[in-house]
Amino acid sequence: MVSGLGGESPPANTTLIGTPPLGVNDGGIGRLGMGESVQMDPSRKRVIRLSVALTAALLLATALVYVSFSAGTKEFTASQLLSHGKPGQTYELAGTVLLGSVRHEGSALLFKIRDPKLDVAVPVRYTGIVPDPFAGGRAVMVAVRQGSGTTYVGQQNSLTTKCPSKYRAAAAS
Repeated sequence: MVSGLGGESPPANTTLIGTPPLGVNDGGIGRLGMGESVQMDPSRKRVIRLSVALTAALLLATALVYVSFSAGTKEFTASQLLSHGKPGQTYELAGTVLLGSVRHEGSALLFKIRDPKLDVAVPVRYTGIVPDPFAGGRAVMVAVRQGSGTTYVGQQNSLTTKCPSKYRAAAAS
């Protein structure tokens, strides 16, 4: 039989290494019996809750910003689409409907979208709902994919017109 300090044997299944002496306050961590609990300081609880809440809010805000910016699509003008467009990809084409280019072929609407700054136009074949203000000379946006040849196929129901009053200078009085 091995004797501990003072000639007594330690109880079975216990260790003396790293255990604080009896009576030492260890901040609530230590030897508690079944069903016993130590009360946490209320100010410490508030700090922990605040830290958890702020961390959760920061994570949610970061996720919201990421989703907001990654979900947006870049608008392409006709010249950008012709120089950088790749077959099989969808692009938001923005520009002005070329005057005299609008015609119907069965259920399809054929028109050309002109680059606002350059003298370049892209032919578009569109099926779907046509907004009431759609006409030659109006600013429009449509989601397109490259079709046969140089014609781009507009995705159904993606055609929108821009309000011209937002883009005109106010009249001088």
